[in-house]
This record gives sequence, C-alpha cells and structure tokens, in this order.
Amino acid sequence: MTDQLPDRLCVDPDSPFHDPELLQQEIGVRFNGTEKTNVEEYCISEGWIKVAAGKALDRKGKPLTLKLKGQVEVWIKDGSEG
Repeated sequence: MTDQLPDRLCVDPDSPFHDPELLQQEIGVRFNGTEKTNVEEYCISEGWIKVAAGKALDRKGKPLTLKLKGQVEVWIKDGSEG
C-alpha cells in the first residue's frame, strides 16, 4: 500500500512534508517489524523515523525528537485492522 502514501510525511504543520488531508486518515507505521504509534515523521527511502523524546520540548514548544534508522513500512489503516 505504500504507493498511496508519500515517501516522507510529517505531523508538524511547519514542515514542507506536512499533508493535513492525508493525516486525517489513520496511518500505520511499522519500524523494524514493530508497529509504532508515536511517530512524528518518517522517510521510507532513507529508512528512518522521528519519535518524540519523552515530554521534553524545544524552545519553540515543539517536542524534541530522536531519529531512529531501520526498515520503515507504512500503510493506511482501515476499520478491519486492529
């Protein structure tokens, strides 16, 4: 299903990779075989995700993120998955 989703997507509205219409749908992200629910940004071709680093915030009030490298798979979730 990755042909329906962009190579890179971000939840931050200030990012050039933010797509509010696409983010209205529930998107599943599997990183190294484990489904993640706290992904802030992903890039399939470069093989990384960014996840929030606890509750820490930067000086602009946005969450600090960690970049993790590995195998990234994304899909649009439907009601039958769970």
